[in-house]
Amino acid sequence: MNPACGAWSLPRPCRVLVLLNPRGGKGKALQLFRSHVQPLLARADVSFTLMLTEHRNHARELVRVEELGRWDALVVMSGDGLMHEVVNGLMERPDWETAICKPLCSLPAGSGNALAASLNHYAGYEQVTNEDLLTNCTLLLCRRLLAPMNLLSLQTASGLRLFSVLSLAWGFIADVDLESERFRRLGEMRFTLGTFLRLAALRVYKGTLAYLPVERVVSQGPTPAVVARQNRQGPMDAHLVPLHEPVPPHWTVVPEQDFVLVLALLHTHLSSEMFAAPMGRCPAGTMHLFYVRAGVSRAMLLRLFLAMEKGKHMDYDCPYLVYVPVVAFRLEPKDGKGVFAVDGELMISEAVQGQVHPDYIWMVSGCVEPQPRQKPRQGAPQREHL
Repeated sequence: MNPACGAWSLPRPCRVLVLLNPRGGKGKALQLFRSHVQPLLARADVSFTLMLTEHRNHARELVRVEELGRWDALVVMSGDGLMHEVVNGLMERPDWETAICKPLCSLPAGSGNALAASLNHYAGYEQVTNEDLLTNCTLLLCRRLLAPMNLLSLQTASGLRLFSVLSLAWGFIADVDLESERFRRLGEMRFTLGTFLRLAALRVYKGTLAYLPVERVVSQGPTPAVVARQNRQGPMDAHLVPLHEPVPPHWTVVPEQDFVLVLALLHTHLSSEMFAAPMGRCPAGTMHLFYVRAGVSRAMLLRLFLAMEKGKHMDYDCPYLVYVPVVAFRLEPKDGKGVFAVDGELMISEAVQGQVHPDYIWMVSGCVEPQPRQKPRQGAPQREHL
């Protein structure tokens, strides 16, 4: 174990599998890998095998069956959606408990690159975009430090179980993310354009929101009832009850039912130019929850989004913008309007709830900014060559 921040280190020499989406972002990922990533890996004694994804969920399919023992880490070069595929593919394996301990690395080559931007921030680098961000993240891989990161477990009314490495958005942010897909060749400018288009036709979304604030958490293991009903893969969601039951009495239920947006966020950035959570890295087992109540003006919403580039949006003390750190939440849309975006990927609008699992995945990270955290969960990667 590397003593810095309790992080582990990848070995030297190092063998990695690179999963690259050649159509991500502006469609230049392969070219960028050859010009910006490969020379740095060669100098750092990191050998690689490159796999190009060919269709949606291809990375998910690949990691379900890959012999993970061949690799010291899985490197994902694309946007946040490909990391979402990889993590969910690992969690669908028969050996998911050990598979999810395989170290992961995010190299930005998509439109948003929020996870890479957050890792760049944790490493103490200044906020940068495009090739500069890619170079910084490649240097983190060359330095080999690992740190544990939170994972969000989600349950839906239709019975779907999935995992998020970054965020769940509903309302304005999700609509901008998904409606701007047709502008992806613009890179991050797609989000700016999408924001203006959505502001011109601002919507209100009806639903109920409840959450478990950090200060009301009672430390507990899964009850027999939780174990009995969750006969599926993945960690037990001890704080969640079935969606058809009311939330526990120690949860907070938001009295308003008209929202402009709801955002559950595991990290600091929503894209490389959207510093959404300037309060910093989430402590182990917690996430940022933001929501904006109906009634906010278009002008104020625009000011908030423009200020988010530098993380100054909270300085406005906007009465419609609410922030609270939580460990679990439940969101139930009421009118069918809007969609969910999970790590930027589309999910149908239905009741959903989620719980954070602390220190559940291992990421390449500079780990300069300390994370208030508990000991890593049992099952952290044990590397024979360390």
